[in-house]
Amino acid sequence: MKKPPNYVLDTNIIVSALLFKNSQPRRALDKARHQGTVLMSESIWQEIIEVLTRPKFERYVSSIERDLFITWLGELVRFVEISKTVNVCRDARDDKFLELAVNGDAELIVSGDQDLLILNPFLGISIVTAREFCGVE
Repeated sequence: MKKPPNYVLDTNIIVSALLFKNSQPRRALDKARHQGTVLMSESIWQEIIEVLTRPKFERYVSSIERDLFITWLGELVRFVEISKTVNVCRDARDDKFLELAVNGDAELIVSGDQDLLILNPFLGISIVTAREFCGVE
């Protein structure tokens, strides 16, 4: 029996999934968690927390809703320890998503970031937009 696939979703996909309930990023997060496992690293987790707690998001989502989302997300992801590093992305801050995919044996990365999308495929790992992942042309 084939094991369920592992997925990496970049920070913008996860933040958009919280802020915009009926968005492609939300559909991508839901599809990933239903079809496989969403992977997470400590550095990406810290970035998500930092972004979601920025004051500018308070007008879109309450602190209670944000905290519930963070708790829910923390319970559904599988944390992966990063032992292999990657230094290939033209924006070095995005290497952490490639590292997570490599270390977590991911099948796919979902991102809207051109610095990641331009690398598709990376070491056999597909890098697609939320629309592509959800099968929307």
